[in-house]
Amino acid sequence: MLKTYSDVWDLDVFFSGGSQSSQFRAHINELKNKKRRFAENEVAFVSPQSDTDGDLVARLIEEAKEIMLYLRQAGAFIGCLQAQDMNDRDADRLQNELTTISAEFQTTFNAFQQKLAQTSEEVWELLLQHSTLSELSFVLNEWRKKAKDKLSNQEEAIIQTLSIDGYHGWGQMYDTIVGTMEIPFTENGEKKKLSIGQANNLTSHQDEKVRKEIHDQLENAWEEKEELFAKTLNHLGGYRLNVYKARGWEEVLKEPLEYNRMKQETLDAMWGAISKHKQPFVHYLDRKAKMLGKEKMDWFNLDAPVAESTNKMNYDEGAHFILKHFKRFGPEMAKFAEKAFEDSWIEAEDRPGKRPGGFCTSFPLSQQSRIFMTYSGSMSNVATLAHELGHAFHSYALKPMDTLNRNYAMNVAETASTFAEMIVADAAVKEATSKEEKIALVEDKLQRSVAFFMNIHARFLFETRFYEERKEGTVSSTRLNELMEEAQREAFAGALDEVHPHFWASKLHFYITGVPFYNFPYTFGYLFSLSIYAKALESNENYEEKYMALLRDTAVMNVEELAMKHLGEDITKEAFWEKGIQLCIQDVEEFLELTGE
Repeated sequence: MLKTYSDVWDLDVFFSGGSQSSQFRAHINELKNKKRRFAENEVAFVSPQSDTDGDLVARLIEEAKEIMLYLRQAGAFIGCLQAQDMNDRDADRLQNELTTISAEFQTTFNAFQQKLAQTSEEVWELLLQHSTLSELSFVLNEWRKKAKDKLSNQEEAIIQTLSIDGYHGWGQMYDTIVGTMEIPFTENGEKKKLSIGQANNLTSHQDEKVRKEIHDQLENAWEEKEELFAKTLNHLGGYRLNVYKARGWEEVLKEPLEYNRMKQETLDAMWGAISKHKQPFVHYLDRKAKMLGKEKMDWFNLDAPVAESTNKMNYDEGAHFILKHFKRFGPEMAKFAEKAFEDSWIEAEDRPGKRPGGFCTSFPLSQQSRIFMTYSGSMSNVATLAHELGHAFHSYALKPMDTLNRNYAMNVAETASTFAEMIVADAAVKEATSKEEKIALVEDKLQRSVAFFMNIHARFLFETRFYEERKEGTVSSTRLNELMEEAQREAFAGALDEVHPHFWASKLHFYITGVPFYNFPYTFGYLFSLSIYAKALESNENYEEKYMALLRDTAVMNVEELAMKHLGEDITKEAFWEKGIQLCIQDVEEFLELTGE
């Protein structure tokens, strides 16, 4: 008898009462008090003149850290409320309130960083030898550099204030519009209205008629509101570009690269290697199209199952499958995942009203995470659940680190999640009991490779070109469709017949204000984790300890240093990325062999 787990998360352990929670209101009020006290102390603070100011700097940093923890705890809670019920307007109001608090704190924090940046080099080096500050040297040096890159305190304060309605407001507008959208769908003669999330779940339906109908209905829905989305995207892009221009930043990728702590050479090497090795994945897509009775692959068939997978798992079965294979990798990961299932950290119920997609968010004050997804029993769902547990495990591995040394970037965040996903995906292939099952599971892995090497590449190409055109003025919805189609045809190396021109409207990632260019870090994480996974498979000893050591370093060094220290690899060279791509090409070869006539 399998142990059973709840597929609905527990948020009451943080703040009971949902968006009406009096506990949460008390948390917000305390956050405001802490923000006010920090602002008062920051005004009185002057740039350090000697190393005797070390204690004062350390105290102010402790105050800032506590506010950051309170903000993240609040942001995680509100994000969970909004995801579980897109019609929770009280949660939306809380989000607006928190955005204002965060922007006000950021203004004060920027002023503090500016004062640290004005410290002489000699005094700065002495400060970094302070007992509390020495372990934070990487982050503090990063603050110093970023502060020097920005405008004056007063100008940055104006930017932060205007960002509430002039920037973040547009991102929230996108969420509001998508939350109101309904997709008509007829099932067994019954007419239904699906949320975007529910409709997206049908893109991998067994029946091509269903996939095509859902694709067309979604495309119609995005087209119907394309002017709203085009206006939103243009305002987000225009705001960013104007801020960059004011700061004297010429390169659009400056912010995302610095955010991800990586060099342009690394990004160029990654895309360069991928672009040179797309042909095997074109062969895979051509074979898949043929198996579906098509001359060429269409967008709506990308996630189509080509083999009948009998390996449906209910939520409890999926959980036990994950736990079994995490245990084979290492006891810490398995023990951690078991706690997540037992303590109801996961929202997986398939019901209307939920936001589309999946995520993992951290509640740092409680030292817990929460995972959001919609589970419908496919092996792909199991892999997604493992993926999100990988994110949560990353946060767990960082528990011994100082709060400031836990702020890892998105590209390395995707490393831990993809690593966990691989453990489960590979295990599923090995345990397949029939040829049909094996084809389905290898193909599931290949769908991810295509997503990272082609779909994500299309997003990157589109966004890069959109920003270049946005510099010259507003980009029309018609032109956005053209840019998207061009990017998809190029990134898929001509493998597609029908494409998805409104993908720019449908993808939340283009509208997230917290992280610019929410695309290439996924591909980085996928290929980077492949190298770590290969090392783990080669290792004769328990690799979990080394893996956790790597995760603990993800927030205290740039990715080039991280790779050199833990993998002995130079990731600014295409050769590193080609190793990971070759592992994926092996999946193509296995698929072609399994499906050969």
